[in-house]
Amino acid sequence: MDISYVIGVDFGTDSVRSVLVSTADGTEIATSVFEYPRWKAGLYCNPAQNQFRQHPLDYIEGLEYTIRSCVTQAGNTIAKNVVGISVDTTGSTPVAVDQQGMPLSLRPEFADNPNAMFVLWKDHTSVKEAAEINTHAGRFETNYLQYVGGIYSSEWFWAKLLHIFRQDEQVRQATHSWVEHCDWIPFLLCGGNHVTQIKRGVCSAGHKSLWAAEFGGFPPNDFFASLDPLLDGFTGKLPAETFTAAQGAGTLSASWAEKLGLATNVVVGIGAFDCHMGAVGGQIEPYYLSKIIGTSTCDILVAPKSEMAGKLVQGICGQVDGSVIPGMIGLEAGQSAFGDAYAWFKNLLIWPLKALMGGFDQKVSTDVAERLEKQILVELSKQAALLTPSTDSELAIDWLNGRRTPDANQLLKGAIMGIDLASDAPRLFRALVEATAFGAKKIVDRFIEQGIPVKGLIALGGIPRKSPFVMQLMADVIGMPIKVHRSEQTCAIGAAMFAATAAGVFSCVEEAMQQMGQGFDMEYHPNLQHTAIYAKRYTQYSRFGDFIETQITI
Repeated sequence: MDISYVIGVDFGTDSVRSVLVSTADGTEIATSVFEYPRWKAGLYCNPAQNQFRQHPLDYIEGLEYTIRSCVTQAGNTIAKNVVGISVDTTGSTPVAVDQQGMPLSLRPEFADNPNAMFVLWKDHTSVKEAAEINTHAGRFETNYLQYVGGIYSSEWFWAKLLHIFRQDEQVRQATHSWVEHCDWIPFLLCGGNHVTQIKRGVCSAGHKSLWAAEFGGFPPNDFFASLDPLLDGFTGKLPAETFTAAQGAGTLSASWAEKLGLATNVVVGIGAFDCHMGAVGGQIEPYYLSKIIGTSTCDILVAPKSEMAGKLVQGICGQVDGSVIPGMIGLEAGQSAFGDAYAWFKNLLIWPLKALMGGFDQKVSTDVAERLEKQILVELSKQAALLTPSTDSELAIDWLNGRRTPDANQLLKGAIMGIDLASDAPRLFRALVEATAFGAKKIVDRFIEQGIPVKGLIALGGIPRKSPFVMQLMADVIGMPIKVHRSEQTCAIGAAMFAATAAGVFSCVEEAMQQMGQGFDMEYHPNLQHTAIYAKRYTQYSRFGDFIETQITI
């Protein structure tokens, strides 16, 4: 019997990665990465205004390049036995599309219009609209925010749509629908040519778009029309039916099959967000908090439906039936900045060097700067690890990109206190790492306070594998063991598991997890002596955060 293979595609913030794996044991046969060229050049973004947009051509070019590269590496024999492709993406990252389902920025008249592009998850231009949605929801007898933690975020679907409609009449007039990145890519691969053919995943719809089976779909038109007449009738452009990622969206179109070197009978799975598929790739278990740690974090927990009856967790990013594992409730939380906080500090330190090296040979100066950039965080971690935890040291707040959970507020800012003339780079870096760990503990505490037990933590991604200092400190702060998954590509592997399930290789995603999972190879246990000190530091962090929050007004 021939072994079958599947492809998982992981669209991240900076790049897209595809992996081709065996369904027999999850062995990675080939992998390929494509950095988004327009994004890398800083096009269509304005960080000062929290505007982060991505052009669909970055996604399309990366999709073709990485899959084709994997197929070429694997060879014709394996390519003939590829049975499925599934994708995960960042989210909420929606885009305005025309009647044919084409993103408006692929049309000549909108080619350079950021409002016609994908609005990246970390775009916070719609904080005003999110605040209006939260106030507006309180006027209705039905609590339409109950399944998204009671607070709607500027990172999400409706706030971004309303902001774009208010800002850009031309885009509004041309918009036939508003589609998440994870829902659009399967439509593209299947050769869709009309917006009605786009299948919406329950993951994106439930966590970011206010879809709930209990509402019969989305909130009624009156909810949106009374919020702003610009939204009147828009829910009529969205399908009431949603699908789990274990289901198929269709099969590969002839055009895409030719581009990729695959057959037209390859099943394309329903898409989902990166953290949800990553949790599956990381072999999540009920009541273990799965932390996908990168530029930000996304925290996923699953619980049996029967044990979640009557429980609504406040201040998280939603709880949705089947958003992670069909038949279980998926709960999502996360931090808006994690690796991004460290990258900010690295960029701050290296800026003088880059500025002063302008007069030197460009190639030499570029090479030196690149080498130093790669070494700065490694050396900072080494030196920060030598410092003894203390209640008197510098203290930071990790809201450099706002706060995702608990209790979303994208207006919040980061802060550092307790600086003196002895404060050096390692001490400030340690304060930032402590802050991100304290932010992680806030999420754990919120689940526990609201009756959801957390038995332990599962860490996924590059930072858990590359930074023992960060992971040990987090274990010390939270006071729980942290298991680190063997694979750095758990999001792409999770997508591959869903592809295998959608293609019928496995009857359920749990079977795919068991057969294709790669297991864990590291575990961090809390140093109880440090945990006691961090408990006092955590109180300081909470009080400092409360003070910072009182200074912010809309």
